[in-house]
Amino acid sequence: MEFIPHEIDRDVFVLMADGGINRDNARAFTDDVESMVRNGFNKLIIDCSKLEYISSTGLGTLLVLRKRMKAAGGDVKLCSVKGLVSQALQLIRLDQMFGMYPDLGQARLSFRSTDSAEKTDEVHDDA
Repeated sequence: MEFIPHEIDRDVFVLMADGGINRDNARAFTDDVESMVRNGFNKLIIDCSKLEYISSTGLGTLLVLRKRMKAAGGDVKLCSVKGLVSQALQLIRLDQMFGMYPDLGQARLSFRSTDSAEKTDEVHDDA
């Protein structure tokens, strides 16, 4: 299993999960993300196009990462989720908790629309 820093776009960090997320690598995954948060990133897209499996520990790790990103004022979004991983997320209703997008482009756009909505709210709050 590898977690490959795929791309950094403004304050959005894209991480490609390759293989699986389980108890053997969940800590390394969390450490990688926490390092990016310390460097000022608070928005994470996990590209699941190469993710083949996720254990219960991996599912818990996703929840921990989401909580940490939310605490930093950001969020975690998933893209290209398929197969058994998609089924596992749906089974325990995590698909309703995470923003899930068909591809990286749509996930990126979702952060932009969220940023635009927040700026609009700030303008209205100042009025």
